[in-house]
Amino acid sequence: MRCIHDHPDWPNFLWNAEALSTSLAAMRFRQGQLLGRMSALAPELRPQASLTTLTSDVVQSSAIEGGSLPPDEVRSSIARQLGLETAGLPQPRREVEGVVEMMLDATQRHTKPLTRQRLFGWHAALFPTGHSGMHRITTGAWRTAKSGPMRVVSGPVGRERVHFEAPDAARIETEMAAFLEWFNSAPTIDPVLIAGTAHLWFVTI
Repeated sequence: MRCIHDHPDWPNFLWNAEALSTSLAAMRFRQGQLLGRMSALAPELRPQASLTTLTSDVVQSSAIEGGSLPPDEVRSSIARQLGLETAGLPQPRREVEGVVEMMLDATQRHTKPLTRQRLFGWHAALFPTGHSGMHRITTGAWRTAKSGPMRVVSGPVGRERVHFEAPDAARIETEMAAFLEWFNSAPTIDPVLIAGTAHLWFVTI
């Protein structure tokens, strides 16, 4: 099947800047409102506000991927790693700690270069046991041909419908090198557009 990464212009993404301008302006307005509210908070209340926001981000990000993390364990892990009070909060499980470690590194150290070693660290943190469900998986490494093609499928076993197939494993080194070079270069577009493009590009690979 022919996918986006087979296009002759891949990965030269194009979009209609005019069509996005209204949405970006509305987002910037709401961002300004949020920053204004945060700056108006008393200094002693800001850490707790950040804790609440980070907890929600981690829980909801996991839910998007089909996961379900206990908010109290997430809050406990974040509070401990930020040096905040954890009294009355439960001891988080290792898988919760891994997700929180990854999210905090990505959000609190977003100015650091994105490297293969950093990505591998995030991957290993997300799967501390080396398993995804009942399946043993390779962590902290690019996928290989041994695991077969990576596909998005639906339908019953034996009658699956393939909606998408990622680039062959042999292309991963080259594809990721191009992605990381772009991601770490000086920004020339709105950060929100960078985030959207990076998400699509990374998930496609």
